[in-house]
Amino acid sequence: MTSTKAGRLIPAGLLALSAVPVIAGAIRAAELAGGAAVTPDNARFFAAPAPVLLHIVGVTVYSVLGAFQFAPGFRRRRPAWHRAAGRVLVPSGLVAALAGLWMTLFSDLPAGDTGLLTVFRLAAGSAMAGSLALGLAAILRRDVARHRAWMIRAYALGMGAGTQAVVLSAWAAATGADPHAVTRALLHGLAWGINLAVAEWAIRRRPRRSGRPIGAAEASAADS
Repeated sequence: MTSTKAGRLIPAGLLALSAVPVIAGAIRAAELAGGAAVTPDNARFFAAPAPVLLHIVGVTVYSVLGAFQFAPGFRRRRPAWHRAAGRVLVPSGLVAALAGLWMTLFSDLPAGDTGLLTVFRLAAGSAMAGSLALGLAAILRRDVARHRAWMIRAYALGMGAGTQAVVLSAWAAATGADPHAVTRALLHGLAWGINLAVAEWAIRRRPRRSGRPIGAAEASAADS
């Protein structure tokens, strides 16, 4: 596969994966805005709609805009766009991660969402927020290599919902049944693990730059 073709297919694939959280979030936001009937499944969202809406907006912006950061040709042709997008991506990613953590800690979760799944969600949300903070700190030091690595990890964690939908659908197709609580939690954890494994592969397959900070001129020209 040519680099040009890969540069188009990768963002397209990420946008397709983003469709899961984006569509689900749009449906949830429409329910909240339209005053849908309160049921046991959605009562927690009506009880505290602010973090839900913040999470939806953050995830939507982060997943869709972030996909274009993986188009190297686009970044090279429009470095100013890449930097401007980064200034939106970091706060939107942090909003998504922190709102998700709030909901996990303080919402009245269904029985199937407690226990091991709660541990996985807290770990993933904390790791995403931490990766974004480390990525921001790295670029402020003009350390492009570490900035890129941490931002790739953060995006991989943020895209967990899309991969989870694929994994859970594959399980249902293979078994013909919904997974039990522990199995469901493990499948969610597997999806995050898959994303992180792909992220680490992507980080390590690229030529590594020196870990030393680089100059301002180099940072402006870098393919970050």
